[in-house]
Amino acid sequence: MSLVTRQDAVVLGSVQYRARSLRRLLIVAGLSSILFLSMAVDLATGPANYPLTDVLRALFVPDSVPHQMRVVIWDIRMPIALMAVIVGAALSTAGAQMQTILANPLASPFTLGISAAAGFGAALALVLGVSIIPAFVEFIIPLNAFLMAMGAALLIHFFSRLRGVTVETIVLLGIAMVFTFNALLALLQYLATEQALAAVVFWTMGSLVKATWTKVAVTALAVVIAVPLFARRAWALTALRLGDEKAASFGVRVQKVRLETMLLVSLLAAIPVSFVGTIGFVGLVGPHIARMLVGEDQRFFLPASILAGAVMLSATSVLSKTLVPGAILPIGVITALVGVPFFFSLIFATRRRS
Repeated sequence: MSLVTRQDAVVLGSVQYRARSLRRLLIVAGLSSILFLSMAVDLATGPANYPLTDVLRALFVPDSVPHQMRVVIWDIRMPIALMAVIVGAALSTAGAQMQTILANPLASPFTLGISAAAGFGAALALVLGVSIIPAFVEFIIPLNAFLMAMGAALLIHFFSRLRGVTVETIVLLGIAMVFTFNALLALLQYLATEQALAAVVFWTMGSLVKATWTKVAVTALAVVIAVPLFARRAWALTALRLGDEKAASFGVRVQKVRLETMLLVSLLAAIPVSFVGTIGFVGLVGPHIARMLVGEDQRFFLPASILAGAVMLSATSVLSKTLVPGAILPIGVITALVGVPFFFSLIFATRRRS
């Protein structure tokens, strides 16, 4: 009788597991549909608004729409819409994995100073023409941003390994780094010429309007490099959420996984910043949305984080063109205005559940 009961329990557990997996897959599919719709609205919105049906025709049957509409959608709006999707995916993925390896719900490239470090590195090139690696002058802005972001990430990694360091200590360290790099950035702004100052201000507010196909390709390449590596480490990253000791007992090389993840997070944080400027809260809010929808299992959490961040920034791109008729607002300003109250709601919702 007990054997039958155990068999029934195993069967019931298997059914429940498949049901949860199916529900999570449906959520990921739903996020994909929302992203496609948001991107279509983004393509349809601008100085000249187009019906969604015409946008879909331009996407799938380009010859069926007038030449002018085809040029506007494919050559002008498509790079901006794609950049919003890719940057949102990159920042959300970076935030998700930082929260995972640091066991810190407040971790993100923005809150821990990695984005500020990347912005300072880019500003060194814009204001002073300084290249951290002189041999690669043609890639001075993205390379400076990446190296500064990597240095900030490695510093966080080093302090997270010290004995007695708590989650609160890491958050305070991140806040200190944000203020430090912002102060250095302000000093560069003070020393900058008028033209360089305008470029630096562009970084601090964040904007998608200068997106080009080349920038889209480079940013997408960073995502294509990082995401498969995260997917390959899905089981180890999921185990890390149980704590370092338990993950190590499962055979996870904790320090190696944490260091590799930090390097990839630096890549995902630096490349978008080098092209579109500092954009906050996407890397913080996107992973929380994904976690509420699908849980911590990286097989579902990773794609859900990618899609949540992409949807968030794509929708923000639409808002930037519609809030003030005839003007395109800085996207970084909107993410802050929308992200702060939304994140507060997440905090209070979490406290109510607990």
